[in-house]
Amino acid sequence: MIQALKPWGSLCVVTLAVMSLASSCNHGGSDKDVVAKVNAYKISRSELDKVFNRQIAGSPQKPNAEQEAALRLQLLEQLIGQQIYLQKAEKLGIVATDDEVESKLAQDKAPFTKEEFEKKLKEAGFTEDERKQEIRRSLTIEKLFNKEIAAKVTITDSDIQSYYNDYKSQFNIIEPQYYLAHIFVSNQPNVPSGEIPGKAQNDAEARAKIRMIYNRLQSGEDFATVANHYSEDLNTARGGGAFQQPFAESSLRKDTDAASRDAVLKLKAGQFSDIVPIPTTQKPLGYRIIKLIAKEVAGQRELNDPAVQQLIRNQLRNQRENFLRAAYDEVLRDGADVRNYYAEDLLKNTGQK
Repeated sequence: MIQALKPWGSLCVVTLAVMSLASSCNHGGSDKDVVAKVNAYKISRSELDKVFNRQIAGSPQKPNAEQEAALRLQLLEQLIGQQIYLQKAEKLGIVATDDEVESKLAQDKAPFTKEEFEKKLKEAGFTEDERKQEIRRSLTIEKLFNKEIAAKVTITDSDIQSYYNDYKSQFNIIEPQYYLAHIFVSNQPNVPSGEIPGKAQNDAEARAKIRMIYNRLQSGEDFATVANHYSEDLNTARGGGAFQQPFAESSLRKDTDAASRDAVLKLKAGQFSDIVPIPTTQKPLGYRIIKLIAKEVAGQRELNDPAVQQLIRNQLRNQRENFLRAAYDEVLRDGADVRNYYAEDLLKNTGQK
């Protein structure tokens, strides 16, 4: 059951040509300004500074020194992982086309006037050209996953039949059911941080992290991928943030905190919520972003129902893609020569005056 929706349960920019994927991102500083290395590519301090400044833009409170170091470490790990993806994409000749970039940019602009969109870009710390580069990077990584992961997953009619036979009772729906996923960030320092890369240790870090996650989702990144990398709910993160069981509408309305309940009820299938604080009696426990994967109406659902078949197909595909993506990440990381000089310096200087 949902107890206050209880903790249920990839970077440098890409330029116009594949061959410039790695070189275009390097700002050309001296070696002392290099904060990390991924194979031959060097991540400069100015590159990390730019990403950091974008993440804290608009934040009501400036992080203190310790919080800033923690956030920079988290963002640098993100840059390293995304550079690994981009280098793999370059080897495979994968890059988003100009038409794909312009199409996505047009979608971003659609809800706003020209002045409103320019203001949003400025507030986020982007020029329009930089936003195009960000889109190209995101679409390139998405195309990489489609080629390396999604294209290798096959769901047969037999798979669907077997799943239905095994879980037939789940398709006897007595009231509307909500299939949900979430990305959870705790602000509690007592959560074991060793199991969670970039674990937020206080409320300021949690708010900064969930805002970073929300910005990535807003830029078009896949919800399941972001959840897999950043959610602090270990029970759901590996499954792309998805809960194994749907939530009945009566339970959602009765047992869920008002903010989470209202967020879910406003969503259409495929949409995700704004940032939702998770309340306790005194202060928030943390923050989440909720996605409505699907909503089922009441009644017995038969296998010949196309919606049932599609639901099963999607469920099986999500499970297999998330499993393969986790393995893919491990293989890419193992095959890369990575040095995080920033992390090394933090360890070396800890305790020194």
